Formats: sequence, C-alpha cells, structure tokens
Amino acid sequence: MTGRFIAVVGPSGVGKDTVMAALAKADPRLHIVRRVITRDPEAGGEEFDAATVEEFNRMVADDAFALHWGAHDLNYGIPASVDDLLRENDALANLSRGVLDQARMRFDDVLVLALTADREVLARRLAARGRESAPDIAKRLDRAGCALPSDIEVITIDNSGPLENTVSHAISALYPESVYR
Repeated sequence: MTGRFIAVVGPSGVGKDTVMAALAKADPRLHIVRRVITRDPEAGGEEFDAATVEEFNRMVADDAFALHWGAHDLNYGIPASVDDLLRENDALANLSRGVLDQARMRFDDVLVLALTADREVLARRLAARGRESAPDIAKRLDRAGCALPSDIEVITIDNSGPLENTVSHAISALYPESVYR
C-alpha cells in the first residue's frame, strides 16, 4: 500500500464528517472511506451505509471489514475495500479513538488527524443535529477529552472557528511540501 490511512478522530460534534468532506474537496489526494453503521438510514448526519445488527454481524463473520467496533449503542465498520483505495490514495476515515491500536496493526501507514473544539461549540453543534437527548449530549461532552495513544503520529487541529481555517491548517499539516496550499 502506498497511501496513508488517516484516522480522523475527535469528540462528537467536532465536525469530523464536515471537515473530511471539505478536505476531500480541497485536495484530490484525499478520499473518504464510507462507513457501515447499524443506524437507521433516515437518521441523517454523515453519509454511511446502513446495516441491521444481523447484517453487520454477518459482514463481520465474512471478513468484510478492515476494522469494526461498537460505540453509543451502534456498530461501525470500515470496509475491507479500503485496501484498494490505499494502493494509490490517502484515505480519510472517521474512526473511534478506541480502535487506533487496531488500525496501526492493520495498516502500514497510519496518521491521526485529531480535531478539537471548545466545549461550548461542541454542545451547540450536538444540540443542533437533534439526534441526542440533553443527558446523552452531556455524556458525549464528558468524553470529549479522551487521550490518544502516546506513540502514534497525531496532528491536532482546532475546529472551533471557520471551516476554511481548519481545512487550510489540516492540508498544510498533512502535506507540508504541498503546492495545494
């Protein structure tokens, strides 16, 4: 594989999917990995492939995922087809911080793009998307500061401000020699 597996991590509401879409639009070397999630397809939010729990479990048994995990009463999977993408491109994947060690074992070149934002910004974004109750939002905000493994390459970008600033900083950090800046 020649491309990097770029794990985009951060607390709920930080804007991972929005930033990933803007990065892929801004730089042709970046491609988004579409996740499989056991979420109602009408739930909104990111673009994903919906699966029932039974379908998801069958996919796990069939080795259809490069990575898979559970969080917030849902199951998430990164399709094994990511290997094809990585032959020529860098792949952006919205990933749980809890599976970073698995990602390092699975992929040759893993980089973490850790997005952060002020707590007030996170709370406002979570409330605006309308998927969680106030107690669920509070739980997600309490997890916002979870630590990352210390022995992995991490680029940390604050996404509290304008999206254009986040994208500019991220592209500069991902491709310091880039002519795309």
